[in-house]
Amino acid sequence: MKSQHLARSEVSWLRALIFTIYGTSALVASYFPLFYADLGFSRTQIGYIYAVGPMISLISNLLWSYASDRFRTIKKILLILLAGQLLMSFFLSMTTKFAVIMLIITLYYSFFYPVLPLSDSIAISTANRHKKNFVSIRIFGSIGFAIFALLIGYVLSTIPSITTMGVSMIIAGTALFLTLFVKDQATSVARVNFSGVLSILKQRELLWFLGCVFCLALGMRMNDAFLSISLHDLGAGQELVGWAMLLSAFSEIPIFLLLTKYGAKFKELPLLLLASLMFALRFMLVGLADSATGILLIQLMHGVSFGIFYVTAIRMLSRLIPAQFQATGLALFTVMWSSLSGLCSGAFGGMVFEHFGRENFYFTAMGTSLLAFIGFASRYFYRSKAKVHSSHSATHHDL
Repeated sequence: MKSQHLARSEVSWLRALIFTIYGTSALVASYFPLFYADLGFSRTQIGYIYAVGPMISLISNLLWSYASDRFRTIKKILLILLAGQLLMSFFLSMTTKFAVIMLIITLYYSFFYPVLPLSDSIAISTANRHKKNFVSIRIFGSIGFAIFALLIGYVLSTIPSITTMGVSMIIAGTALFLTLFVKDQATSVARVNFSGVLSILKQRELLWFLGCVFCLALGMRMNDAFLSISLHDLGAGQELVGWAMLLSAFSEIPIFLLLTKYGAKFKELPLLLLASLMFALRFMLVGLADSATGILLIQLMHGVSFGIFYVTAIRMLSRLIPAQFQATGLALFTVMWSSLSGLCSGAFGGMVFEHFGRENFYFTAMGTSLLAFIGFASRYFYRSKAKVHSSHSATHHDL
C-alpha cells in the first residue's frame, strides 16, 4: 500500500513538472516573437533570432545528453538547465539591443532545447518502472502547452507590469521547484549510433522521405515563427494569440487518438499526401485571411495537417530503419523536421515576410508544402508502377 502511494506521488510530481515545462514551450513559440516585435525589431531580425534556436539545439542536445550519460543523472542536469533558463530570462529582461539579445538568446536556447528530450526520457523510465502508459504522463505536456498558451495571453494583456521575460522567470522558477520533488533516473536519452548513419543513408527511399519531410517542415516552421506576428499585425491582442495556440494544440488530440486506433488500416503514402495537401490549403487560407478571427478558425486545421503527418511519418520511419539504428534515424528525422528546417525557415522566412508581405510569405509556405506533396506523389506512383511491372514479370515467367 505504501509503495503504491509512493508511486502515485512520484508520477504526480512528474506530471506537474512536464505540464509546466511545456508551458515554457508555449511561451517561446507564441510570445517571444511578439516580445521582439515590441522592442522594434524588423521581421528579418526576428527571423534570425528564431533561427538561432534550431541551430544551437543541434549542439546543445548532444552536449547535455552526453553529460547525462557521463554523470548518470537526469534530475541534476534538469536543475542546471532550468536555472540557466531563469538566469537568461532575467538578462533578456534587462536589454533591448539586438546584438546583445542575439548573444543571450543563444545561451537561453542552449538551456531550453535539451529540457524536452530529457523530461521525456525521465517520463519513459518512470512509466516503465511503475508499469504505466508513457502517454498517460506525456499528455500532460500537451495539456500544459494549450493551457499556458491561453493563460499567458490573458496575463500579459491584463497585467501590463509583467513582461514576457517576467512570465518566463516565473515558469522556469516553478519548474525548478517541481524538479526537486522528482525522482532521479540514471538512464538517459538514447545515444545516436553514428556508425549506422552511413549504412542507413544508403537507402534511397529514406533519403527521398527525409527530403520531403524537410520541404514540408519549411512551411510549418515559417508558420510557427510568424503566426503570432501575423495575428498581431491584424490587430489581435495577446489573449487571441493564446486562443490560436490552444485550438491548434487541442485539434491534435482526436487525430492522434483516431490514428492510434485506425491508422494501421491505411497505407502511409496516401496519408502523407493528404497531410501535405492540408498543410498547403491551411497556409493558402492564412495568406488570404484578412482578419485575426479567420486565422484563429484556420488553426483548427492543425490537427488534420500536422497530426496526420507526424504520426504517419514516425510509423514510416520505423519501417524504413532497422531496429538497431532507430535512435539514429529519429535523430536524422529531428534534424530535418526541426533543427535544419527551423534554421532555414527563420532566416529565409523573416526576409520574405519583411520584403514581400504576409500574403506572399504564406504562399511561399504553401509552395514548399506542394513540393512535398509532389515528392510523396512521385514515390507513390513509382511504387505502384514497380508493383505492376513485377506482377507482369511474374505472370510472364509462369507462362
